[in-house]
Amino acid sequence: MNDPLTLTQPERFVLTGCSGGGKSTLLAELERRGEQVVPEVGRALVREQMAKGSDLLPWANAPDFTLELARRTIAAYDDAPTGRVFFDRGLIDVIAHFDFLGEPIPLWLADASARVRYASPVFVVPPWPEIYEDEGERGKDFARAVAEYDALCAAYDRYGYNRTEIAPAPIIARADFVLSTSNESIDDDVIDGTTKAVDGHRKPDRGIDL
Repeated sequence: MNDPLTLTQPERFVLTGCSGGGKSTLLAELERRGEQVVPEVGRALVREQMAKGSDLLPWANAPDFTLELARRTIAAYDDAPTGRVFFDRGLIDVIAHFDFLGEPIPLWLADASARVRYASPVFVVPPWPEIYEDEGERGKDFARAVAEYDALCAAYDRYGYNRTEIAPAPIIARADFVLSTSNESIDDDVIDGTTKAVDGHRKPDRGIDL
C-alpha cells in the first residue's frame, strides 16, 4: 500500500512560492488562456476581514487567522472543478505558516493533508526582489517574505512533494513552462495509473531557458 504522503492527484496543480514573486500574475495568464484557476484563499480572507473591520488578520491574530485559512483552503479544494486546475497556494502553505509561527499543527489539519493532495511537481516562484511590493494585504517586508518562503519549501519537501522552480522570466515564458510541465506530468500519470506515487525531498528543478 502506498503511503498517503507520497500520493498525488494528477490534475490538481499548485502554484506557490514567495509573496511578491509574480505568482498571481502567472495565474491570471493561465486563466486568460482558458485554464481553470482557484484564486488564493488567503488574500480573499484578508480582504473580507478588512472590510468587516475584524482583527482576524495575519498581522493581528495569526493563529486564528491560519485556522480559518485552513478550513477555507480545504473547502476550496473540495469545491474545485474536475479536470486540470491550478490552485493559487494549497493546504501545505497553511501548514508551513503554522511552522513559521512556531505553532503546533492541529491533528485534524495533519490528517486532512493526507486527503487533500495535489499533483507533483508543485510549481514554486522564488523570491524576486526587483518586483516585490508590500500591497498592504501582505503586511510584510521582503525579508519576512523570504523567511516564509523557506518554511514553505521545507513543508512541501516534508509532505512528499517534488518542487519545480519557475525562474524569473517574462510572463509568457513562465506560463508556457507551467503548461508544458503539467502536460508532461499528466501524461506520465496516464501511463502509470490515475494516482501516482512520487519521491519526496527532491531538489527543485529550474525550468526556463531564456
